[in-house]
Amino acid sequence: MRIIKEIPHPDYRITLFHWNNKYIVKLETARFEQTYKVDQFEFASDDEALKILDKEFIHLAMQRFENMAADLSDAIKRAENL
Repeated sequence: MRIIKEIPHPDYRITLFHWNNKYIVKLETARFEQTYKVDQFEFASDDEALKILDKEFIHLAMQRFENMAADLSDAIKRAENL
């Protein structure tokens, strides 16, 4: 797996990889991660693949991390009540 670029962000680690004819976008926090796989042939170059990491994509990922944290918290509360 080849790292194409690490994108600076104050709250997340964002990395774009290339592996097995796919671009892999990985967003990480201390507790959670999201991974997206896209066929390399969707883009003409690595630079084009980076364009998907726009403000809207990052904003939606942030919301998804918040939902993941809430889901985990709820699951832990339910488990404690069993």
